[in-house]
Amino acid sequence: MRMLMKKLGVYTVCFCFALTGCVTNQGGTGNGTGASAGTNVGPQLSSLFGKSGTAVVDPAKPKLDVVIPVFDPGLSEEAEDYKEEGVWPELRRAESNRFAVKLKEAMEKTGAFGAVRVTPDQNATGDLYVLGKIVESNGEDVEILIDVVDITGDQWFFRSFDHTVGPGFHKNTRNEGLDPYDPVFDAAANRIALELEDYEVADIESLQRVTELRFGSNFAEEAFVEHLDLTGRTVDLVSFPAEDDPMLRRTRAVRVRDQLFVDGLQDHYRAFSAEMQTSYLIWQEQSLLEIEARSEANKKAAGQAALGVLAIGLSVLAIMAGARSNSTAGSTAATTGAVVGGVVGAKLLTDSFRTSEEAKVHREALEELGQSIDIDLAPRVVAFEKETVELTGTAAEQFAQWREFLQKIFEQEKTPQVQL
Repeated sequence: MRMLMKKLGVYTVCFCFALTGCVTNQGGTGNGTGASAGTNVGPQLSSLFGKSGTAVVDPAKPKLDVVIPVFDPGLSEEAEDYKEEGVWPELRRAESNRFAVKLKEAMEKTGAFGAVRVTPDQNATGDLYVLGKIVESNGEDVEILIDVVDITGDQWFFRSFDHTVGPGFHKNTRNEGLDPYDPVFDAAANRIALELEDYEVADIESLQRVTELRFGSNFAEEAFVEHLDLTGRTVDLVSFPAEDDPMLRRTRAVRVRDQLFVDGLQDHYRAFSAEMQTSYLIWQEQSLLEIEARSEANKKAAGQAALGVLAIGLSVLAIMAGARSNSTAGSTAATTGAVVGGVVGAKLLTDSFRTSEEAKVHREALEELGQSIDIDLAPRVVAFEKETVELTGTAAEQFAQWREFLQKIFEQEKTPQVQL
């Protein structure tokens, strides 16, 4: 009887919510949107519109090198908020690497950019930086924030991109092995490529020169900073060294080695994304199925609540009649409605447990990959100008050690005329 009364209480609460919704919709000013309704009608502000259409690549323009640091996973500072927000922190950390790789691949497909490199952080050298943050990722809805900034510090744009996976995506055999999130990365890549249309050849060449000077300033500030104006909001190009300048030639040689090092990291990021591919696609499909199941259950609950007072009243009368009945048949008939009401929920719960058990290996694989936001690399020995150094730790740690190594070599060499 206690369980029966508990179920009755649930139905009653649903009924109260239904009544409250009716009252709310009938009250107020009639627009149902409150005080902010004015912004939802009439012409919109120009700032709300972005570029649209498919980007067209101009072959006459130089191509900018792009740096995509590993995404911000968008995790809360308080760990206890994860469950409330429906966030799986280990998965989000793994996604931080995967999303950067997916955006890299999407940008490469546009053909509008030079080298597109995923990096551990923002300290790598490039002409354009694409900073990403994960806002939502639950198998059905994905949303990312993208902040595009060039080497001068000028922000190209800052906006979100989102996509909802259709209910039939995983049922279509043509989509087997495909990532349902691909459209969000394609949209972001296309939007960045569209922005290039506003830049002339001279603008792009100026950015590339600032990149060279900023890289050189990292090793010999006194030789390059005089060519830059650092007093404003952005870094402005004032002048540029002669092409035969010894220090410029030396830093260019060092930069080539630096680019090769970062190129080597790309294999590790690709391998990381490939390693989680199978488990991740299974998670996406199962997560979407669970969301659809919950949505369907909620619709059924709302439909039952909409039956109104009569249905609840009949249930109460049936329970009371069953309680007073001396016959087994009467008691059984009285409890049938409540028992049937719990069948759907019980079945969904059972299916969830079974699915969860079958997916245990994949869950463990994703958790292991997402223990840290930065991928672990095997120790390796690198050489430059007859000097060697062993790099250890994560990708970020090895990159920092590599930069320190380059600076050490640069300081040791006091004669920039020496050919590398």
